[in-house]
Amino acid sequence: MFKKIKEYLSPPESQYSAAQIMRWLWNAWRGNRFQAVLNATIGLLSVVVSLSSVWAIQNAIDIASHVKPGSIYWAVGLMALLVLCNFALSISSTWIRNILGVRAQNRMQQSLLDRILRSEWHSKEKRHTGDIINRLEMDVNSVIKFLTEVMPSSVSTLAMFLGAFFYLYSLDKMLSLIIVVMIPVVAILSRVYVHKMRQLSREVRKSDSKVQSVLTETIQNRMLIKIMESDEAMVDKLEDTQSELRQNVVKRTWFSVIANFILNIGFSLGYLIAFLWSAIRLSNHTLTFGGMTAFLQLVNRVQGPAKNLTMLVPQFVSVFTAAERLMELEENPLEEQGKPVYMKAPCGVRLKDLTYAYEEGGNVIEHLSFDFKPGSCTAILGETGAGKTTLVRMILALMRPQQGEVEIYDEHEAKTLTPRMRCNFVFVPQGNTLLSGTIRDNLRLGKLDATDEEMEEALHTSCADFVLNLPEGLDTECSESGGGLSEGQAQRISIARALLRDRSIMLFDEATSALDPDTERNLLQNILSKHDKTIIFITHRPAVIDYCDQTLRIEKI
Repeated sequence: MFKKIKEYLSPPESQYSAAQIMRWLWNAWRGNRFQAVLNATIGLLSVVVSLSSVWAIQNAIDIASHVKPGSIYWAVGLMALLVLCNFALSISSTWIRNILGVRAQNRMQQSLLDRILRSEWHSKEKRHTGDIINRLEMDVNSVIKFLTEVMPSSVSTLAMFLGAFFYLYSLDKMLSLIIVVMIPVVAILSRVYVHKMRQLSREVRKSDSKVQSVLTETIQNRMLIKIMESDEAMVDKLEDTQSELRQNVVKRTWFSVIANFILNIGFSLGYLIAFLWSAIRLSNHTLTFGGMTAFLQLVNRVQGPAKNLTMLVPQFVSVFTAAERLMELEENPLEEQGKPVYMKAPCGVRLKDLTYAYEEGGNVIEHLSFDFKPGSCTAILGETGAGKTTLVRMILALMRPQQGEVEIYDEHEAKTLTPRMRCNFVFVPQGNTLLSGTIRDNLRLGKLDATDEEMEEALHTSCADFVLNLPEGLDTECSESGGGLSEGQAQRISIARALLRDRSIMLFDEATSALDPDTERNLLQNILSKHDKTIIFITHRPAVIDYCDQTLRIEKI
């Protein structure tokens, strides 16, 4: 029995220490200090208005009951003024929270996305796309809300607690000490609460990411699912992951409800003691009715902040969980950063005794050497699984060879290939790689400042003149993955986008697989006519091989 209780209350395992997480949160807070200071200032002003309201109500009641002299109209007018001040502060807080909060969230999302895009690429990603999106949305929101709202409000909450306590202490020392005596007990119990709640919160967030992963993957592949008639199976899969999420939410909710129930009993007992104490003093004529009203309001203003401060515990748990999940997105090391290194055109690529093997299998490429000479046209051939895609990734500096070297060279010098030299390449991957938006938007990914004339020339070279005959022309909208276009049309637009990039070395991975023979022949003639590029084709198409100067055949090991 005691063993089970110990396991239930044991702290969760984490790869990050509390100090590491706090340092990460501190760095994240740097860009959001202005909003945090504004929220803290409004919170402190609200404390002043709230405590002033207690005095104003006590003053009005004492004037109305003839305990003290004064005008009841002025007393109520003062109360009305304080109510208006409270409204103004509430509106300001809402405005800051909604407007600046969105900006802060956007900044953090941009920073994390930039970090992900600049990190080293892995052929087998550790996390599902849906999980990453979940973290960039839900966890970023949790962190920003904590840094810009929860922490500043805790300053005003503490100020309210201290102000109300000393106000109450000035009225009745004994009562004020009785009310706050439970706080150390709450602080001790909160440590146990943190340990278990952190574990439960992490399980909930993990389950939530699984649900989003299933939704993302199902929507992305809905055509395949329809064709395979697997609609019911995917809905059942979603139900299974949602069931896991519900179970974890129930566990966390039960734990939170029980903890809050115990806490509320303590605070309710304190309030009853305060009410009894002030009632006895009122009956003994040692306290006015206005004083009793002030007593009870102050007790609420002591207990309310104390309760809010204890509620910081689950919020700390939540933000620690969110911060851990965002820190995990930054685990991948960054690629080599710096200014792009351009080589003089035309330039070539030289493979020197390359070897590469994946962890789950044997060597994919073994002791491979080859020279893609400047201005040459090469076809890379090989059966599925022979390592063609792996080779292309190493040529593009997405992966590093485990042995040997990839070298880029021109007539003056040769250098070991690094990510900073990726600026010398154009790559057209296989499949549909168009994004949602207009055709113009897609083409400008190749060259942001491309003119309409340059786009039209690239479209003509890639045999995609059909774009200019569309009703909207370059402004024709494409849905996700180039929806609305055929595979062949999407391929030709992708090639036009690559031509706009206009770099010395061009790689095409089955880039003409969806084209008919005549269109393919015309496109190849257009691309190869100038003989000013080093061109590499990964292909099985005989028409492409016929246009190449040399071939590299990779055998499956």
